[in-house]
Amino acid sequence: MPNHPTLPDGAKPWLHDFGRWVATWLHRPTYRIRIHGRERVPATGPVVLVANHSSMIEPQLIFGLVRRRAVFLVKEELARGPAGPPLRWIGQLTIRRGEADRGPLMAAVRFLRAGGLVGVFPEGTRGAGDVLRAEQGAAWLVRSSGAQVLPVATRGTNRPPGARRRFRPRVDVLVGKPFPVSVHRGRNGLVAATEEIRLQLAELVRELDQMREQSVTR
Repeated sequence: MPNHPTLPDGAKPWLHDFGRWVATWLHRPTYRIRIHGRERVPATGPVVLVANHSSMIEPQLIFGLVRRRAVFLVKEELARGPAGPPLRWIGQLTIRRGEADRGPLMAAVRFLRAGGLVGVFPEGTRGAGDVLRAEQGAAWLVRSSGAQVLPVATRGTNRPPGARRRFRPRVDVLVGKPFPVSVHRGRNGLVAATEEIRLQLAELVRELDQMREQSVTR
């Protein structure tokens, strides 16, 4: 049975579903996309998906691969201008970085408590995608909803510095095993849980790097 919790206010369910279908195919003409472990995405129940982030491509790829309604927390800057209304129509939540933006966070908690999947990029900003640091939003959502955590690693969307332009480069997405996280009360509880989530995601990124290296040497 598909998991169809109520999307945030202002979202159009039919457009959300169409957007996920578009995301599934949007980048296939440009990249050779390989998805590993898609069957690990829980079909139902509250899930906080955490993923590394090095370009704008990862959110779109992951939005298409989960095969269930998913709400992502996206930085407010992306919603300024013409991109804002479409993001809201497909149910995505824009959030101000560096402060407790309670409205979107509580909307994400309601979606989780209804059995939804919320996607978070815990690094906060785009970088190398190695997950050397993480913000506390994912741990807070877990503590507020009882959701399990699903790590997802992506590599190949960024062109290495100094490399030539690539023709249909290979992009790999590795879905890890969902795992529970006990988030204790107080700031210390958030800090400890955030580090646990960061380590699990960083280890999945390293596993994906090893898979890609082995495929090259074969």
